[in-house]
Amino acid sequence: MVADVSSHPRVRIEGKFFRLGEKKFYLKGVAYGPFAPNAQGEMLPSPEQAAKDFELLQELGANLLRLYDMPPRWFLDLAAQHGLKLLIDVPWCKHRCFLDSAKDRTEAIRAVREAVINGARHPAIFAFSVVNEIPADIVRWSGAKAVARFIDELVAEAKAIDPLCLCTFGNYPPTEFLRPKNIDFHCFNVYLHHRKPFENYLARLQMLAETRPLVLGEFGVDSLREGESQKCEILGWAIESAFRQGLAGTFIFSFTDDWFRNERQVEDWGMGLTTRERKLKKSFKVARRQYAAAPYFTLNRWPKVSVIVASYNGARTLSACLESLLRLNYPDYEIILVDDGSTDATAEIVSRWTSIRTVRLEKNKGLSTARNAGVAAAQGEIVAFTDADCRAEEDWLYYLVGDLVGSDFAGIGGHNFLPPEDSWVAGAVLVSPGGPAHVMLTDREAEHIPGCNMAFYKWALEAVGEFDPIFRKAGDDVDICWRLQQHGLHLGFSSGGFVWHYRRSNVADYLEQQRGYGEAEALLAARHAEYFSAVGTSVWRGRIYASSKLGVTIQQPRIYHGPLGAGWFQTLYTAEPAALLTLTTTLEFHVLVTLPLLVLAVSFSWLWPLAVTSLAISLCTCAVAAAQAEIPGHQQRFWSRPLVALLFFLQPIVRGLARYQGRLNVRPMPAAALKRLDALPREDRAPLVEELNFWTPSGFDRLTFIKALMQRLDREGWNSRPDAGWSHYDVEIYGSRWSRLQLVTVAEQMPDDSKLLRCRLRAGWSLPAKIVFWSLLGTELLVIGLAVSIWSWLWMLPLTMPIFGLFLEQEKRTLRLLIASLSQDVAKELGLKKVESPDKSAAS
Repeated sequence: MVADVSSHPRVRIEGKFFRLGEKKFYLKGVAYGPFAPNAQGEMLPSPEQAAKDFELLQELGANLLRLYDMPPRWFLDLAAQHGLKLLIDVPWCKHRCFLDSAKDRTEAIRAVREAVINGARHPAIFAFSVVNEIPADIVRWSGAKAVARFIDELVAEAKAIDPLCLCTFGNYPPTEFLRPKNIDFHCFNVYLHHRKPFENYLARLQMLAETRPLVLGEFGVDSLREGESQKCEILGWAIESAFRQGLAGTFIFSFTDDWFRNERQVEDWGMGLTTRERKLKKSFKVARRQYAAAPYFTLNRWPKVSVIVASYNGARTLSACLESLLRLNYPDYEIILVDDGSTDATAEIVSRWTSIRTVRLEKNKGLSTARNAGVAAAQGEIVAFTDADCRAEEDWLYYLVGDLVGSDFAGIGGHNFLPPEDSWVAGAVLVSPGGPAHVMLTDREAEHIPGCNMAFYKWALEAVGEFDPIFRKAGDDVDICWRLQQHGLHLGFSSGGFVWHYRRSNVADYLEQQRGYGEAEALLAARHAEYFSAVGTSVWRGRIYASSKLGVTIQQPRIYHGPLGAGWFQTLYTAEPAALLTLTTTLEFHVLVTLPLLVLAVSFSWLWPLAVTSLAISLCTCAVAAAQAEIPGHQQRFWSRPLVALLFFLQPIVRGLARYQGRLNVRPMPAAALKRLDALPREDRAPLVEELNFWTPSGFDRLTFIKALMQRLDREGWNSRPDAGWSHYDVEIYGSRWSRLQLVTVAEQMPDDSKLLRCRLRAGWSLPAKIVFWSLLGTELLVIGLAVSIWSWLWMLPLTMPIFGLFLEQEKRTLRLLIASLSQDVAKELGLKKVESPDKSAAS
């Protein structure tokens, strides 16, 4: 019977997994052959023996075979009749220096083309592996980039014949560094017989695979050398570990001990699950048991999970989000929708499902407040968060919770992928800077997990005070991750637990999102100064994993080959984006370099070459970044890269402006302060108050005074921030836009066991005042200096900005007087006694 090619759906990729029709398709495979030539000279058993083998494979629970040669049509049809699919390894002269020979390259291309043509979209074909295990010294000889390009060329040849066929190549630890771009999924052969190194290496491979599915192409144990009992143990935990860690499937090497290689029958090994005579080994039964359980191995426990979605006017994608959450493959969870004062159709959409709990906030209070409301309503031991513009993959919770309860992590996150149906603009936004990313300290431990896909133990959130309400639009996820780590807790990452995340569909929405991120960065810098540079950009300890490459890479990656190129694990170390070129796209570069040069060039023509060069460097950097961007193929248009270049240029400017606006934006002095100033007696306005001293009652703690002062400041509407642990002051208080005051306290132990509370009031110019003063002064001096000789303008220096300087000094003095008066009121309420000369006074 000949299989009908047209009536069978084909396996396709969705995120980190495969799908056949409407169902996920997990690979439960075994390697098959090669065998001694049969009567027709094929490296396969007879059709009768193959049919018997296929019946055993059905008993095993396998759904895939990995073959090392293109089989004839009868074999394809027989496999389809038994519900089996095939991963075909295409053989060619990989053990020769094939890139040195045009004949060898042509032969490889011919072999791939013939294999795909002979497959003819047959329903038994799962995928083609265009090459398997290229020797590491061959790759080292020819160069990793050249070999990767040739692999991509082979994949392109296959796709030219059958655009929908899946392609990969069989990689292994000695060539781990190979990075072809056109493969559909990663396939690695791994033979490690100790559980911890095996699981650690799979975690590493998941990081290398990034957004693509990862398949364990070969793993197995020799019954003769390791013993059948040891083989059973290793296969048992290896299959379970692979599926638990989110791999898309596995291939056991091999089905039988019957193996023909290098024109001879191999006699001195026993890698098969059956003997040469097809008798079942004990390992066959272990593999059958594990394949029956896969992919959903029982977790140690199934804690209740509260899935929280905070939404503000997210009606456009909310239905898809909630529908996906209702289909999750997890036994015990609840869905909580927090409506953060939406004015769109959110309420009507949620009313369709009675099983979804809704928390309604009467007005929009921001993302953090909404998430805290969800946490307060949560009944689960674990709280998981996603966004209204996301839809969860059906096994999202299974993988997140499985990796969380099997570790010592307090929280965990996962990938967020662009939905395949999203627009071409979203595809450009995906690879532009500023998108959600995860930051990894190791292959398992994360420094940051994105807010659209994260889960925490509820007790961990409560221990750190939950989300900070000051983060209204963004930054809440970064803040909570850093605070959890500051409390000694750790975060993990689950490669299998991913969500689909719709990106902004137009440039205006993307830039508005980046503006919100810039505002959040300003708030984060105030609370976590240790994570930020001098210009306010975040500094991560770990490696950032994002669809955008974050800049231009000009340095060549380095490969560790091992001594004499014989290392078993050969690793690629990728270079970071060029820091100097990245700086040329920042707001600071435009303001401090390009813009002044353009302005001055209007009057001084000899500056035009410098001005044009400065702007050209920025534009070229953006163009190169766009050229290096990996835009999803089906969402790429001819204008995609120009759009990405534009976004690379605009994003740092918009985000930088918002960041500085957040740092410079200070609320005006509260009305209560002006009333206090008017009420001060004239004689109290004269002294320059720089320090206050108070005798304290027995057992009094200086922190009590600071907390009371901060409460008073908040009550009267002052703009202030406490020390987050990195400052040399207790509280920083802002007066007008031009002044700020830092209050620092100390408690002195006196000889008679009394305590003296000393408060130093250190007033200064605010950041806006410094920028305005020095910018104006510098600009004036530069212009005058270029216009006239030095001796004609030196006498003008003392008169440059006297009025503005006096104004700023008066602002400082006023702020110091007001805070001194307020501090004395607070001290009086606490029963503290003010003293003028502590060295001459005695405690009463």
